[in-house]
Amino acid sequence: MNILIVGATRGIGRQLLDQALMSGHTVTALVRNPQRLAIEHERLRVVKGDILDSDSVARAMVGQGAVCCTIGVKAPWPRVTVFSEGTRNVLQAMKQAGVKRLICVTGIGAGDSRGHGGFLYDCIFTPLLLKPVYADKDRQESLIKASDVDWTIVRPGFLTNGPLTKNYRMLTDMTGVTAGWISRADVAHFILKELESNQYLRQTPLLTS
Repeated sequence: MNILIVGATRGIGRQLLDQALMSGHTVTALVRNPQRLAIEHERLRVVKGDILDSDSVARAMVGQGAVCCTIGVKAPWPRVTVFSEGTRNVLQAMKQAGVKRLICVTGIGAGDSRGHGGFLYDCIFTPLLLKPVYADKDRQESLIKASDVDWTIVRPGFLTNGPLTKNYRMLTDMTGVTAGWISRADVAHFILKELESNQYLRQTPLLTS
């Protein structure tokens, strides 16, 4: 499969890039600084650009079978719009290129998963530190859900740099659930599985240990 990864230089996106290449997929990485990838591969195409630049997103989108959006932002967060504005560009480019499959990583606390992160996360970290981030992730999710693409929104629990375990839960019923930990490698593993199975089309699975 031809996969476009937006946000491939670090975190979940980098794990996804490595695992996708190992699994035989052809990957296009849209990155602001190609030198940060520090990898060359016969099935890797690197497009220099930015999710906020609609022209570079459109260039990267040509010939893709699926798009995986794994972007993040670094602190401080006085005002955050990159998730919603970038996703708007991705959806527009998908429509122009005829690409239908989108997997987007948001996080625990986005949309109707709010209130399932535990006391410290829900009552202290989110309102005091992460409010601008999750306000824009909410806008991002709303844009995706209103689109006509075949989407899956992935909401990981608390992320670690631990190893790939392939041992995690995928939850769509949040009743009584408090999110746990999950490695970025396991999130990438789920994304690849979902690209092959389409089990969670138009759903928002929570991933947790």
